[in-house]
Amino acid sequence: MNTHKTRIAVFCSGSGSNFKALFHAIRNKHLPTEIVLCLSNRAQCGAMEFAQQNGIATVHITEKQFDSFDKFASAMIGRMKEHQVDIILLAGYMRKVPDAIVAAFPERMLNIHPALLPKFGGDGMYGIHVHTAVLEAGETETGATVHFVNEEYDKGAILLQRTVPILPDDTPETLAARVLECEHALYPDALEKLLTLQRS
Repeated sequence: MNTHKTRIAVFCSGSGSNFKALFHAIRNKHLPTEIVLCLSNRAQCGAMEFAQQNGIATVHITEKQFDSFDKFASAMIGRMKEHQVDIILLAGYMRKVPDAIVAAFPERMLNIHPALLPKFGGDGMYGIHVHTAVLEAGETETGATVHFVNEEYDKGAILLQRTVPILPDDTPETLAARVLECEHALYPDALEKLLTLQRS
């Protein structure tokens, strides 16, 4: 019987609310996986603190630490090998992932986006900007999307989506809060789906 647990690296830049949701869901659902690494472009953020409190290895790595982008990408790949990472999950990682990492993890890297892709994706579409754009466009519903990562922002194949209603009195902030709640349930479900796909 194969008892190998799929080893996950989570890339974060902020408070880590999706990271925390994933961590708790893996435990509560007894998923055959574990988060072994939290990688961030920020030395201090909520995600890194949470990882440290829970005995998860952390790596702070940015382009600025290297004299070329290629060396930066190679160092990232080195960290993935060092921790024997099988899957990468982006959870509020505010940098473009180097193409070399994308190539090294085909169909094994996911991102969560706070809108119903392919709408409201692409460069500059992150955080509150997405919800502002959705409301300005007069949409009646929005949601969250988990998709595979490729070389273009938010263009990878969609793995799972869930819709969220837009209420008449919504502001970008109230909408953001409702979509984030949706993300916290959607991302663990998408991870479960990916694990099933990989085992089939």
